[in-house]
Amino acid sequence: MWAGGTLVPPLLFRHGSATDARDSFTYVVHIDNEEARMNVVMLIGNLATDVDVKDLGDDKRVANFLLAVDRRTKDGGADFFRVSVWDRQADLCGRYLTKGKRVGLEGQLRSSSWEQEGKTRRQVEVVARSVQFLSPPGEATGAEVVPFEAAGAAR
Repeated sequence: MWAGGTLVPPLLFRHGSATDARDSFTYVVHIDNEEARMNVVMLIGNLATDVDVKDLGDDKRVANFLLAVDRRTKDGGADFFRVSVWDRQADLCGRYLTKGKRVGLEGQLRSSSWEQEGKTRRQVEVVARSVQFLSPPGEATGAEVVPFEAAGAAR
């Protein structure tokens, strides 16, 4: 296996007795440096806000919304995530999504910090690479089915 341009052999672990082949199992564990640096988020939830699309010039657009994801606990509740979507997908989200619509998305986390009134503020948001509309077509808005294409590199 390749890791950082170097061929790395897998690690072998043996479980069981070496004298009894029926009880001996070999596990191959591959450690990949690229996987250790993964930043992948997959969420399914409902829009808690309408989509806000901003034109940034040079054919760049960003859509922002808040996604509510149900907690799977006996107490219930939801977690809320800020989501940004770029370019063509931003246009489609702005056109077809409204508060309450169900979506599935895949993307990455991006954190930022800034100074405000003498305090350091922090924010983590999801930058979506792909968004799937999960609400039935025509629900509440009469929207048509729109296929999604993969977004460009995260901004």
